Amino acid sequence: MQIAILTFDGFNELDSFVAAAILNRVPGLSAQIVAPSPEIVSMSGVAVRAQQPLDFAAQADAVIVGSGIRTREIAADAALLNRLRLDPARQIIGAQCSGTLLLAKLGLIGDLPACTDLTTKPWVVEAGVRVIDAPFIAHGNVATAGGCLASIYLAAWTITRLAGEDAAAAALHYVAPVGEKAAWVDRAMAVIAPHLAQPAFA
Repeated sequence: MQIAILTFDGFNELDSFVAAAILNRVPGLSAQIVAPSPEIVSMSGVAVRAQQPLDFAAQADAVIVGSGIRTREIAADAALLNRLRLDPARQIIGAQCSGTLLLAKLGLIGDLPACTDLTTKPWVVEAGVRVIDAPFIAHGNVATAGGCLASIYLAAWTITRLAGEDAAAAALHYVAPVGEKAAWVDRAMAVIAPHLAQPAFA
């Protein structure tokens, strides 16, 4: 299954790369950096080449929208937003931190509660979204996470929805700190457990 990690100029490396690395530990899943230009530069000046163009997101089985320091500009770019044809009826869609603002602008959150980072919270609230003080929440096929390291929850939820709980636990176990692996896996799976009512795709 194909997963698009939407990544824009000024992106936060933790949000895009941590999720991608965990997702790519799972056989049968392929997470790729998707961007509107061939090269993008992170908030810390790290330049990377996109693996797929922006339009790939419409074809992917799952989409994770990363965050960054230019998200407000992106959210105001109607032409770019029009290229993001995401469909929660057939896709798993998640957003990390300021990526929640983009989901709000795309009309994918509505009046449902959502998570985001503390810096972005006022902008998301301004967009009409009720922000909760939590690291992760999902409603059906749409999830949001707040805080850079909440990307592990977003990755675990995505894996569970696409490949099952055992696959998610195994991927988390691989990346968790030595001596703390069981605790990390248990905590992450407990965070996402209340949000797994929606059946996985066939």
